[in-house]
Amino acid sequence: MEQGKYSVGLDIGTTKIVAIIGKENEYGKIEVLGIGRSKSLGVHRGVVNNITQTIKSIQQAVEEAEVNSGLKIGSVVVGIAGQHIRSLHHSDYITRADSEEVINEEDLDKLCNQVYKLVMLPGEEIIHVLPQEYKVDGQAEIKQPIGMYGGRLEANFHVVVGQVSSIKNVGRCIKSAGLDLGNITLEPLASSEAVLSQEEKEAGVALIDIGGGTTDLAIFKDGIIRHTAVIPFGGGVITEDIKEGCSIIEKQAELLKMKFGSAWPGENRDNEIVSIPGLRGREPKEITLKNLSKIIHARVVEIIEQVYVEIKNYGHEEQKKKLIAGIVLTGGGSQLKHLKQLVEYITGMDTRIGYPNEHLAGDSDAEVASPLYATAVGLLMNAIKNEKKGPDDGMEVDLVASEPVLAGHEEERTASSGSNRERKSVFDKWSEKLKDFLDNAE
Repeated sequence: MEQGKYSVGLDIGTTKIVAIIGKENEYGKIEVLGIGRSKSLGVHRGVVNNITQTIKSIQQAVEEAEVNSGLKIGSVVVGIAGQHIRSLHHSDYITRADSEEVINEEDLDKLCNQVYKLVMLPGEEIIHVLPQEYKVDGQAEIKQPIGMYGGRLEANFHVVVGQVSSIKNVGRCIKSAGLDLGNITLEPLASSEAVLSQEEKEAGVALIDIGGGTTDLAIFKDGIIRHTAVIPFGGGVITEDIKEGCSIIEKQAELLKMKFGSAWPGENRDNEIVSIPGLRGREPKEITLKNLSKIIHARVVEIIEQVYVEIKNYGHEEQKKKLIAGIVLTGGGSQLKHLKQLVEYITGMDTRIGYPNEHLAGDSDAEVASPLYATAVGLLMNAIKNEKKGPDDGMEVDLVASEPVLAGHEEERTASSGSNRERKSVFDKWSEKLKDFLDNAE
């Protein structure tokens, strides 16, 4: 099977690196052809801090995926996350020369490009500008101003910002591992593609992706991404707490968490005990499951409360910003027993666990349908979408002067006035900018 018939998603996480190869079948579902995973050794809280080790881990995962599928990996779509990603809200406007002229794409481009010129902190780069609602001559809540008349065009923007060095390091690791960088996607967006339905995004939903090093939050309302945040804690700190609290090694702490851990201490009886083998002939340790749950509970409550502060910052209690679909939990950390009930108790919002199985073909390996692989499946979906669009001739887009498009209207659209080429979605343009930026950084 030649390259082009299949696509590859690469999830560079804090605890694991996953390479997933797949293609779309005739029913529009994703058929996973091979998967490879390796322990992530050079990434701390979503940020590459050891390039050599990260390259080795990427190569291991890629080789395993190639062996499992019998295919050769060339180009990959990679996710970007980490505590260096932050977002902010910004309002801007332009004054049009002729208010009797119809507002067109060029006006929207001019307004968005103006936001890219904002001065950021040293070492930071605006990754993407996502338009929310527009105002025309003071008339608010306009989602699509094209075709209207007016002198002053205003908009609210969700601006995603990241560390230049962290973005470059991801690109360098991919290239040094002998792979081509096909596309870059913000990881919470990839996870949302895999586990959220369009109805949920319209109704209002908060996606909480609990990874090993970070917990990512993405809030959608009216089909548009409204808020993103990265909490620099994940499943790794829970394991660390168990290790310290029970005086055991990390491997045993991780096993304890996965096999016997619960986020709700009340459900364990005092006489439930697990025995941990001692090191080098030492006596085994006896740990009560109630104590284990108390350690886990304390840290999980801290993580969920921090995420809830971000949800409150978005303003979910306002009538217009209400998240009707509640919360969706995904990522490896979401598999913790009784986590759903604890999140509902803390936030008072409906909660479900997000599985990426809705988009997978019926005969897919059950393991891939786990929340653990939500980001990887989302990245694979992104890769397949790009593959369907055909080879991109727009990779030379200038970092500042590319054309943003209204968020929430990512479907295919034709450009105005005589140009027949397909307009790219917001996220495609963002990916192109990053790719172009990384190429220029070499």
